[in-house]
Amino acid sequence: MTTLVKWAPFQDLDVIERRMRRMLEDFGVAPAALPAADMYETEKELVVELDVPGFDEKELALEVSDSTLTIKGERTKEKEEKEKSFYLHERLEKHFERRFKLPPEADLDHVEAKFHTGVLEVHVPKIEQVKARTIEIKA
Repeated sequence: MTTLVKWAPFQDLDVIERRMRRMLEDFGVAPAALPAADMYETEKELVVELDVPGFDEKELALEVSDSTLTIKGERTKEKEEKEKSFYLHERLEKHFERRFKLPPEADLDHVEAKFHTGVLEVHVPKIEQVKARTIEIKA
């Protein structure tokens, strides 16, 4: 009796993408994998959550300039590694840099960051916009 197996094309594409990235990295052309991020807005702030497993708090740096939030990670641990023949290599590299464009109402002077269980959480408060008001014209 023949067993039918459901084909999952996206899983296959993911494997192909990783293999292509590794092949291009050998030639020095492919960008390194970036940490996954969520960016959302509440009534009072903009929040960026970045998954950075394997990085310590002191290995992360944040910079805000020209309405752009830049988050960098640099692992400082030096381990003596022997040649490895990877079957699968998905972990973040030793260095990454992500940039996020912030909206005009972002209060760049009061940005705060928290780090907990491999997730960096950046809070960018919003500046209250002055509401339009009607001006009476006097004669």
